[in-house]
Amino acid sequence: MTLQQIDDLRAEADEFDRLLAGLADDDWRRATLFKGWTADDIVQHLHMGDLMGLASATDEAAFAALRADIQAQRATGLSRLEETRQRLSGLTGGALRKRWRATLRELCDALAAKPADARLKWAGPDMGVRMFTTARQMEIWSHAQAIYDVMGMQRPAPSARLRNIAEIGVRTFGWSYRVRNLPVPATPPRVSLQAPDGGIWEWNAECVTDSVSGDAVAFCSVVTQTRNVADTNLAVDGEIAKHWMSIAQCFAGPPETPPDKGTRHPATS
Repeated sequence: MTLQQIDDLRAEADEFDRLLAGLADDDWRRATLFKGWTADDIVQHLHMGDLMGLASATDEAAFAALRADIQAQRATGLSRLEETRQRLSGLTGGALRKRWRATLRELCDALAAKPADARLKWAGPDMGVRMFTTARQMEIWSHAQAIYDVMGMQRPAPSARLRNIAEIGVRTFGWSYRVRNLPVPATPPRVSLQAPDGGIWEWNAECVTDSVSGDAVAFCSVVTQTRNVADTNLAVDGEIAKHWMSIAQCFAGPPETPPDKGTRHPATS
């Protein structure tokens, strides 16, 4: 049986692909508010992640070799962005979009073929298939926001698959601290979110001292660092909850600083 998360990843990719299909040639080269990355940079980044994921899911030796080669190139002084641009030299725009989609389909098929309890090698700790798949969905969802913003477009209404991203946001509470070499609070805050269908998604209900509540999209925006918590409608109560929302990071890699208040927003005419 195919995991629901794999179907959700495919659906997230379909939605992102519709956004990319509407970009003109010049739009691919427009700097976004995410570190000045362009749509070319964003899709190249996603594509490299999928290539690494495909290698991890199908050939661990190939994954180890690819990761070692990337690290060797980075050791020469190249930034992550520069290394990816160099590795995918000349792959931009529409051709990049087609290659990204083809690789992602392969990745989804490879994930669907694995046992549900299988674990995959990654840049950080090994990840189970379900969480790895959710992480790939989260990457698409969060990076897409920068393109929606620079184009001045409102993204489509969220669906139930957003719960996957909220889930990974909650589950990486401890990671947000460990990646910064900070002690992890013993009790994570209660999280209560309004779902797209009007229902409530809730985690850590046993916590009575700290809480985060509000719209699920807002919460996902904060934990993926596409918005500063001060630019959302989230209600954050308690010192631990406030600190977590100021450093929340649901993705792997080194610690990243959330955007400053007011610095990530849709373009206006």
